Amino acid sequence: MKLSDLARLLEGEVRGDGSLEVVRVSPVDEGRPGSIAFLYDAKYRSRLASCRASVVAVGSDGDAAAAQAVVPAVLVVKDPRVAYARIAALLHPKAVEAPGIHPTAAVDPSATVDPTAHVGAFVAIGPGSSIGARAVIHPHVVIYRDVSVGEDTTLHAGVSVREGCRIGCRVTIHNNAVIGADGFGFAKDASGRYEKIPQFGVVEIGDDVEIGALSAVDRASMDVTRIGRGTKVDNLVQIGHGVEIGDDSIVCAQVGIAGSTTIGSRVILAGQVGVADHVTIGDDVIASAQSGLHGEIPPKARLAGSPAYDARTWLKVSSAIKQLPDLLKRVRLLEARNPGTGPSDTEGEKK
Repeated sequence: MKLSDLARLLEGEVRGDGSLEVVRVSPVDEGRPGSIAFLYDAKYRSRLASCRASVVAVGSDGDAAAAQAVVPAVLVVKDPRVAYARIAALLHPKAVEAPGIHPTAAVDPSATVDPTAHVGAFVAIGPGSSIGARAVIHPHVVIYRDVSVGEDTTLHAGVSVREGCRIGCRVTIHNNAVIGADGFGFAKDASGRYEKIPQFGVVEIGDDVEIGALSAVDRASMDVTRIGRGTKVDNLVQIGHGVEIGDDSIVCAQVGIAGSTTIGSRVILAGQVGVADHVTIGDDVIASAQSGLHGEIPPKARLAGSPAYDARTWLKVSSAIKQLPDLLKRVRLLEARNPGTGPSDTEGEKK
C-alpha cells in the first residue's frame, strides 16, 4: 500500500516520498526497506540510528526531524501507538477461517450455527446454544447448553463456556479461558463442614471484549457477572461471581477480583492487583501493580500499596522506607549522647 494512502486512512501528514510502497510493520531499530516503523516516545530516538525502514511514524515535530535525517519518509500522526494498531491489522491480517462445521464437531440438533460461522474439529456445542454470523470456534472448544455467541466472535482452542452464558459481538477469548464456572460460594454449618451454595446465575460479556488465556470469569450465584463493552482482560485473571466491570477497563495479568465487586468504566488494574469482595471502584481509577483494594474507592483515584492508598503518598512512603536504616542509626546515636531520652527509658519511668 502506498504511504499516501495510509496517511489518508490515518489522517496523517507525509513528509517525504508519499509514493513509497509499505508492505509490513517492523521495530524501529530493525526496519528494512518496504516496512514502516513507529516511534512512540522521544526517549527511543537513539534507536533510529540503526533503522532501515522506508517510513517511520511519529507523533511530534521533534521526532519527525530526527527521523527525516535517517529514513526516506516520515508519517506524522496523532498517536503512533494507535497508528501501529491500525496499520498492523491492515498489513498483517489474520487468516480467515472457512465457514462450515468440521465433521468431528458435536453440535446438538437444537443448537443453531450461522452458515457463515466456522466450527473447528472436536468442538462440542450443547442444546439450545447459538453461534452468530462469522464467529470462529476453534478446535476443542466446549460450549454448554443455552449459550449465545455473537457475531464475529472468536473462541480459541480449549475455551469452555458454561450453561446460559452470553457472549457479545467481536469478542475474543484466548486459549483455555473458562467462562461461567461456579462462583466460590460455601456456607459453614454448625459442625464446621462447608455446604455448597448453588451458583445458578450467568456471565454476560459485552461487545468488543478480549479475555486472555487461562483466565476465569465465574458465574453469579443468582444474577449476572458482567463485563462491559470494550474491556480487556489479560492472561491468568480471576473474576469472581457477581462482579460487574464497566466499559473500556483494563485488567492486567494475575489480577484477582473477589465476588460482588463493582468496577467502573475506564479503570486500570495493573498486574497482581487484589480486590476484596463487595468493593466499589469508581470510574477512571488506576491501581498500581500488587495493590490491595478494599472499601469504596472514588472516581479518578490513583492507588498503590497493600492495603492501597493514594499513589503519590505511597511513593513518598516508599522513598522514606529506604532511609530507615540510616534514620535508626541517627536515633541511636542521639540516644547515646542524651541518656534517658529513648523510648525504653521513657517506658521505664512510666512503670
